Amino acid sequence: MRHVLRLVAFLLLVPAASAQQDEVATGNPLGLDLIGSLQNLSSPDNISSTLLVFFLLTVLTLAPAFLVMTTSFTRIIVVFGFLRQAMATQQSPPNQVLVGLALFLTFFIMAPTYREVNEEALQPYIRGELTLEEARDAGAAPVHEFMYRQIRIHNNVNELALFIEIADLELPLESAEDLPFTVLIPAYVISELKIAFIMGFVIYIPFLIIDMVVASTLMAMGMMMLPPVFVSLPFKIVLFVLVDGWFLLTGSLVRSFTG
Repeated sequence: MRHVLRLVAFLLLVPAASAQQDEVATGNPLGLDLIGSLQNLSSPDNISSTLLVFFLLTVLTLAPAFLVMTTSFTRIIVVFGFLRQAMATQQSPPNQVLVGLALFLTFFIMAPTYREVNEEALQPYIRGELTLEEARDAGAAPVHEFMYRQIRIHNNVNELALFIEIADLELPLESAEDLPFTVLIPAYVISELKIAFIMGFVIYIPFLIIDMVVASTLMAMGMMMLPPVFVSLPFKIVLFVLVDGWFLLTGSLVRSFTG
């Protein structure tokens, strides 16, 4: 978790630090004198500093989406959603619990990747051994490798081929590192959704059998006015507890990223 937080600070605060240095050089340490900057558009430094502030605000807005879509969070939260729907427990567990558990599992799964980012990019940049551009490229490589490895592990190369064809890239590529993020990220997200739906289908099967058995029993007993979900819900909860469902589900999710 510590490495994830440091990486977020690296991705978000380094551009901010660069912007602040530019503003100090132009006599505006806080970077808030937008009107003054617009009045001095003849200076290239003022123009670049103002544009950098707007760019930083845009990055801060889109950063959560990038951090979610390039990690294991998507698969985990979708599978949890399928579990809750299959058990028909309405809002239990609540969304805050499921999202919190999904985030901590994401930190656990992504820890090796972000540890590598910290060692290869963040720390050398702090020590002054790498420039900002070099640190960015070095930090992006482990994330790129993680997403590409997940696509290859689950043999979802069709999704990758689809976006390569749409992007009209020159083939064959020399290596996986030549894949741009604009192609890799959407292919990775679609691959994650496909895997999550497969896992959701497997989760649905035992609970669907319970629903069918309960509905058939109630109909045979002539109790048609009693909703089957009221009767099947306790049996679903008992089944999930007896097989230690949370242990099996979280273990399967984590192993699906390391298999």
